[in-house]
Amino acid sequence: MSTERTVFSTRRQLRRDLRQRRRSLSTRQQRRASGSLCQRLRQLPEVRRARRVALYLPNDGEIDPTPLIDWLQRRNAEVYLPVLRPLAHNRLWFIRYDRHTPMRRNRFGIHEPDTRHGAHRARRRPVWALDLVLLPLVGFDSRGQRLGMGGGFYDRSLAFTRHRRPRPVLIGAAHACQEVDHLPSADWDVPLDAIVSDQQTLYPER
Repeated sequence: MSTERTVFSTRRQLRRDLRQRRRSLSTRQQRRASGSLCQRLRQLPEVRRARRVALYLPNDGEIDPTPLIDWLQRRNAEVYLPVLRPLAHNRLWFIRYDRHTPMRRNRFGIHEPDTRHGAHRARRRPVWALDLVLLPLVGFDSRGQRLGMGGGFYDRSLAFTRHRRPRPVLIGAAHACQEVDHLPSADWDVPLDAIVSDQQTLYPER
């Protein structure tokens, strides 16, 4: 088996195991982890100075960053949510969100702003113009390697950050139980500036 196929197979198995690991957390554990995550995020200077912040609505046991929304809006920061971009393969729009934003479920069953609402350019922000993007992780290691869901939505949407400025700060979010000893990397993985769990803040080595 080639090295590339071995990495793919290893990552696929890890993805299965780690998704099950986070889904096995109780409601109480999830709520406690969410509170700890948001407390850590509120202390980060990258978050405190951001005025245009994209985050996600949790799904499939992902750690929940949504308590951060009210705090951000009280600080007059704009909050954006990812939307599966219509007619563009595996890419995202980022749509401004508030309590009046009409929502729907996308093809994965995840809540997102309604596409017709997001189609208006005034409600969209180019990803390069965001200050910070908070990404959900399936797994991570102490070197800052990350594992996503495998669809490539964030990697394709953020690929420009490797070589272009301006760019948003990229922070991954995960439960502490999603850390592994070693995560094989893939060429298409977009590097993160930080990874935050309910137990630690990790700045990957460059």
